[in-house]
Amino acid sequence: MFEARLIQSSILKKVLDAIKDLLSEATFDCSDTGIQLQAMDNSHVSLVSMNLRSDGFDKYRCDRNICMGMNLASLSKILKCAGNDDILTMKAHDNADTVIFVFETPNQEKVSDYEMKLMNLDQEHLGIPDTDYSCTIKMPSGEFARIVRDVSQFGETMVIACTKDGVKFSTSGDIGSANVKLAQNAQVDKEEEAVTIDMQEPVTQSFACRYLNSFCKATPLSPQVSLSMSQDVPLVVEYKIGDIGYIRYYLAPKIDDDEN
Repeated sequence: MFEARLIQSSILKKVLDAIKDLLSEATFDCSDTGIQLQAMDNSHVSLVSMNLRSDGFDKYRCDRNICMGMNLASLSKILKCAGNDDILTMKAHDNADTVIFVFETPNQEKVSDYEMKLMNLDQEHLGIPDTDYSCTIKMPSGEFARIVRDVSQFGETMVIACTKDGVKFSTSGDIGSANVKLAQNAQVDKEEEAVTIDMQEPVTQSFACRYLNSFCKATPLSPQVSLSMSQDVPLVVEYKIGDIGYIRYYLAPKIDDDEN
């Protein structure tokens, strides 16, 4: 038997909003340590990795590991039926081909349940190598989303350059160019408003704007985002999910043709 209960159903709604642009279907791997998801996006350019720890749930039970393949459009329809303050419980029997979502209002006057058929998905588990990154930038997630949105209006490829002075986001295209520089700024009243850079060596890489825009859909999950870069390895964009886990996006850098 698998059962996971979240006091705030809005957490799962936000997680779904953060991945459904990139994935049309995904397998949720449930074990006694929590729920994990790892999948390449539909075009096989970026990778999404999510982890919700069992101790972050109000109640969590998983007698044996189960893999639940879900169509994310269908899951989205079900989660739209839940109020943001509703208590959400996911249940599945061992070897079941359906998963049940139960939504309860906080006063328990209304309880609704929805059953969804599970899918058998071919999942390839990709080993994500442990990398010591040359630069890790931590910044407010809203600021990052704004920069990505603004800069990507000028071109399809964003250059992220990290030096000891700060981090620079730039692009150029038919209408002109855009550059946004952020200096380190740890002396702020609120920790989540800080911009900090942990750098071993400077890194400059180019990335496709449309994927960065998709990653920013995770902004409501966390006030801060961290970007980890090293030369010639994928960028990692990580958002913490409250006290319960994280969502990480991996995006391979673009190699310019003239460099080859």
